[in-house]
Amino acid sequence: MKNILIYYPFTLATNPKSGSAIRPVEMIKAIEKYATENNLEIIVISGTSTERRQLWNKMLAEKKQEQTLFCYSENQTIPLWLTDPGHIPKDWIIDKDVFKTLKRLQVPIGVFYRDVYWKFDELYPLKGIKKTVMKTIYRMEERFYEKYVHTLFLPSDAMGKYVAIKTNKMALPPGGRFTELNDNNREMQKPFKGIYVGGINNEDYGLPTLVDAYALLNKNEVLGKLVIVCREEEYTQLSNEEKDKIKQPYIELKHVSGAELQSLYEEVDFAFIPRKRSTYNDFAVPIKLVEYLTASLPIVATNCSAQEDFILSGPYGVIAEDDAEGLVKGMLAIEPEYLQFKQNINKSFLQQHSWNARAEQAAQALIGGNKK
Repeated sequence: MKNILIYYPFTLATNPKSGSAIRPVEMIKAIEKYATENNLEIIVISGTSTERRQLWNKMLAEKKQEQTLFCYSENQTIPLWLTDPGHIPKDWIIDKDVFKTLKRLQVPIGVFYRDVYWKFDELYPLKGIKKTVMKTIYRMEERFYEKYVHTLFLPSDAMGKYVAIKTNKMALPPGGRFTELNDNNREMQKPFKGIYVGGINNEDYGLPTLVDAYALLNKNEVLGKLVIVCREEEYTQLSNEEKDKIKQPYIELKHVSGAELQSLYEEVDFAFIPRKRSTYNDFAVPIKLVEYLTASLPIVATNCSAQEDFILSGPYGVIAEDDAEGLVKGMLAIEPEYLQFKQNINKSFLQQHSWNARAEQAAQALIGGNKK
């Protein structure tokens, strides 16, 4: 029986919450669905280097590598050799053994290359000799993938020019969970209610600008309300001045997740991605974008290139400048097109942008229509 190999050089999160932890789990589910539909076996190799070696030896003993159609893999935000506990690998060569064998057998390998933040000095926290050593290892990882990988999957096409790996490149942004979309056609509330979910302790995320935008919007009367959802520990770390800015009658602060967050999505009209524009943010696609759309929420987002392209492909919302005045214009512009945005989300979003669609797209890039 032909098979698909999913090879993750790291341990999967048991309760994934961040985008980097959610993606590999969702891709397993999506590829499992693809495999079932095409009468294929799925083999998952993940964990520490020692665990990966055991699973790989089992696969070799059963000669299943000879029946592998393609391999899907992902990296982490640290090089693949450093994902063991303490960042000290017990088995340095397991990844090379797997990729080299698959290459020899002409099995196409696709790797989702997650991030290049290490190439931006303002984002990379290490300094001095540690920084030099780590950047050297990152470049070794680039050469490793260049040698063995058929297709490099990226969060967006725009990220491609920052990835020094000479191979096929293809955008494979995050996907939406295939659930029943909330297709209610109610008009926007008056005053309307927006939601922001995410970090609040980094100006780059844009929440301070969004709070300023609401102060400007509601200067004379309350035209809009805002729900902020964040981690409680992040809120407690804010200064008193920052907390005072949030303590407004038109702003609610909540610390919820899971089912409670899903219920909250049903109470609001639209969602915000107010990230400040930068070279890095121009090619990033936050997973919150697809989570909002999965909840049938139109989006007001700043004009960071990759998220702008994604939203306008529907269109699924409004693009705004990354300042308070721009966000106010975005909020006021969403109402005339509000029901159309919701219809677009229900009509095309999950067909084109679900995790299941991402698995199909990955398979198409690696093997085309060949499933035998």
